[in-house]
Amino acid sequence: MTEKEIQLLGFKKEYSLENDFYYYKYKIAEGFEFISNADDEVGEDKKWFIEIFNTDPTIRFTNPQQIQSLINMLEKRIVK
Repeated sequence: MTEKEIQLLGFKKEYSLENDFYYYKYKIAEGFEFISNADDEVGEDKKWFIEIFNTDPTIRFTNPQQIQSLINMLEKRIVK
């Protein structure tokens, strides 16, 4: 997954407190967020990934279409 694909999915760029690195975040609901790897963790291949924040075991996605489908499904089920 590329950084541009993450941006196109609507993820927001977040910076570390020291601004040493940045990552992307997408909030579905309070306590349920997607988060990317940090720019300083991206290898030479420039591959990014998305994880559901703070899960054990880790749940990771590398396909932007899968993330888009999951976001769409989850957002349609939010009770307001």
